[in-house]
Amino acid sequence: MQRFSLVLTSALTLLAASCSAATSPPTSAVPAEPRLYVSLGDSYATGLGPNGTGESFAQIVARQSGLDLISVACNGATSADLLAAQACEPEAGGRTQVDVTVDTLRTGQVGLVTMVIGSNDLLEPCAVAQDPAECATSAITDTKTNIATALTRFREAAPDVRIVGLGYPDVFFGAWVNPSLPNGEDLARTSVALYEDFNGEIAAEYAKFDAKFIDVTSTTGGYGALTELTEDPRYGQIPVSVAEVCTLTYICDETDVHPTPAGHQAIADAITATGP
Repeated sequence: MQRFSLVLTSALTLLAASCSAATSPPTSAVPAEPRLYVSLGDSYATGLGPNGTGESFAQIVARQSGLDLISVACNGATSADLLAAQACEPEAGGRTQVDVTVDTLRTGQVGLVTMVIGSNDLLEPCAVAQDPAECATSAITDTKTNIATALTRFREAAPDVRIVGLGYPDVFFGAWVNPSLPNGEDLARTSVALYEDFNGEIAAEYAKFDAKFIDVTSTTGGYGALTELTEDPRYGQIPVSVAEVCTLTYICDETDVHPTPAGHQAIADAITATGP
């Protein structure tokens, strides 16, 4: 009898285990956390400066967010180059910045995409054009079209990925104190409306694709009244917004439009503040 009981007990245990295995729901694989950050754009994204290439805002964001950076940005890039020129990434293999980004998005591992583009299309040429307003009107249409084309492809590949577009500080404020830039104060005043119009148009384009846009001109005081003055140790009494641009870019001291380390940090902080 004892042997029979042992056999019966073993059989019931095996049956219970079999039933439990049969009724337990299958486990599903947990999606891996996004670990990649793709940075597109021009020399602002590469970290170029008057002394060569340094740490860019993209590298700062990647380090602070724990994401692996894939930078496809190219010095001197225009919005058309995003779609037509080879990306400046060692493994681009002839692909454009947009192509590499789309291929990376399809992996499902991208947590952030940033794009800074437009200065080489519009801001620099038009700020010194004979008729800046006319120049801006003709240039911005193509810029918006190229940005929209890129964003359309990104959303097709990854509908919910976090995308952040970036503007620029109004570097023409540096003309206020830099004698190598003629008609400095007039150029600075003219540039305010140019940047405001450009940023408004581009921000609206990003919004159509549920992407964020950081108006860097605004965050660096670019729309403030040029009548609000401060005492600068280098240049004396100058507009507050001019002093800010002199701190965040090299335009005032070295006639270079690129961000200083403080400028890259400010842009990185603005990206981080948009949230996950």
